[in-house]
Amino acid sequence: MILLDPYYSRNISCENCQHEYSTLKIKSRFIRPLTHDSDFCSTYQSIEMNPLLYYVSVCPHCGYAVTEEFSTKLNEEAQLAIQTKIQKHWNYKNYGQIRSVDTAINAYKLGIYSGIIKKETPIVMAGLYLRLAWIYRTIEKSTTQEQRFLKLAAEQFELSYTLGDYEGKGMSEIKLLYLIGDLNCRLNLERQAIRYFQMVISHKKKDTEQRLVTKARDRWYDIRTSSKMRISS
Repeated sequence: MILLDPYYSRNISCENCQHEYSTLKIKSRFIRPLTHDSDFCSTYQSIEMNPLLYYVSVCPHCGYAVTEEFSTKLNEEAQLAIQTKIQKHWNYKNYGQIRSVDTAINAYKLGIYSGIIKKETPIVMAGLYLRLAWIYRTIEKSTTQEQRFLKLAAEQFELSYTLGDYEGKGMSEIKLLYLIGDLNCRLNLERQAIRYFQMVISHKKKDTEQRLVTKARDRWYDIRTSSKMRISS
């Protein structure tokens, strides 16, 4: 019996040091989610087949880490900052092989640090924070690390909504508002959650994304029900 390889190699040219390196991704036909959480986190039959582990690519030569959402060009100021704060202290390490959860977490933290230094947009940073929170969720329920990165994700999504940098990035306004509401709910910030769910429910384009409007209404109802139960008890 021939076992199919679930991975493929993707070549990347580092914008910082100009070296080319390869990194692994999981082939789409092997990505089979079992369940989906209300904030769009997917679970898989095994952690090894979770594509989140390979979301961040790390240059083995200089340590600059990126996702496909990063802008492709580095200005002179950003490049100098990366060379000073990352590359100067970097020892060659290859992240382009099959990853453990711990290796993936390290890659995310490098990606977050790179994004902060490069001054990536809030919508890009929010995606990094949220996916890292999801990884922590898959290995242990209700961890302080998950809550930490959910909070950072919520803050960046809110900033993205204010600045409008999510436009043209595959994120509709309704989905963004819903997601902010859901994250606030998970952080036990019920007033903020209700505010954003109300914005979804009353949105002028609500008819185009009825599924999310229904989810927002259901989440709002859950908050109200749990609040009444706490008061009555």
